[in-house]
Amino acid sequence: MDLAGKKILVTGGAGFVGSNLIPRLVAAGATVRATLFQRDPAEPAPGVEYLRVNLENPADCARVCAGMEWVVLAAANSSGAAVMASTPLVHLTPNLVMNARMLEAAHAAGVKKLLFLSSNTVYPLTDFAVKETDAGYEFYESYHIVGWMKRFSEVMCEMYAAHIRQPMATIVLRPGNIFGPHDKFDPQKSKVIAALIRRIVERQNPLEVWGDGHDLKDFIYVDDIVDAIVLALARLDAFTTLNIASGRPVTIRETLATMLRLEGQTHTEVLYDATKPTMIPRRLIDISHAEATIGFSPRVSLEEGLRRTFAWYRRALAAAR
Repeated sequence: MDLAGKKILVTGGAGFVGSNLIPRLVAAGATVRATLFQRDPAEPAPGVEYLRVNLENPADCARVCAGMEWVVLAAANSSGAAVMASTPLVHLTPNLVMNARMLEAAHAAGVKKLLFLSSNTVYPLTDFAVKETDAGYEFYESYHIVGWMKRFSEVMCEMYAAHIRQPMATIVLRPGNIFGPHDKFDPQKSKVIAALIRRIVERQNPLEVWGDGHDLKDFIYVDDIVDAIVLALARLDAFTTLNIASGRPVTIRETLATMLRLEGQTHTEVLYDATKPTMIPRRLIDISHAEATIGFSPRVSLEEGLRRTFAWYRRALAAAR
């Protein structure tokens, strides 16, 4: 894909996906601008224009969109199961306002293409692999608020692409459970793989795991998400929604067994606590539409992705000391 010279804005420049996407875009020759809010990027990419802004502010949104050709909306107020269970409204207003303001500003600035990073929370609980058409307005109870927020943000994207006189091409990606370098590893905000990596590296024994371990997930390494974003930007010019996942469901117990084996901790005592908050118990995702539409195919196995993430986390801990 020829991205050389493309002017691309990435919101959430210090976030999980943004931190992994930006170096790829720079390496491809794109001219990249990235937004920051409270945090600085852990590893600033050379040549990137970083702007500290509040994306709930329309003037800031207009400033960052000015002169851009493509926009990737990767900024989000996100957290793990504990926060979602205790204060789910924390995800509602900031994200809806930010997404609406950015769509408005991008369109006003003449942006040609906008990609929104959505979520598989828009799907109901099913016993089959969900396709893009299975998203409606029924959400698993723990995801009710965040699911509505993401789904309505998707609808706003479609409005700008298909229901106005001067449309702006929009793309919606619904990823599986992303993991990898630059994820959140702190206890309050980390999701399951990051939380387990932290506990394993700390050599906690016994090792506490929230839930019974039988939850079925679709984990996807962040580099594969970056691949999908680049493919979608390069190959799509009209409103499209795509599932981006591994297509290979796995239980938490199976994932943990792989992690402990990689770390040589197979004798660690594991304590499953079913009283602690967890998310949807079963998620299977069909990626055939992405395969056919943009040629997406995940390249990094769960085991290899875990190996890379353990190595990165140890380097990050060493650098912080």
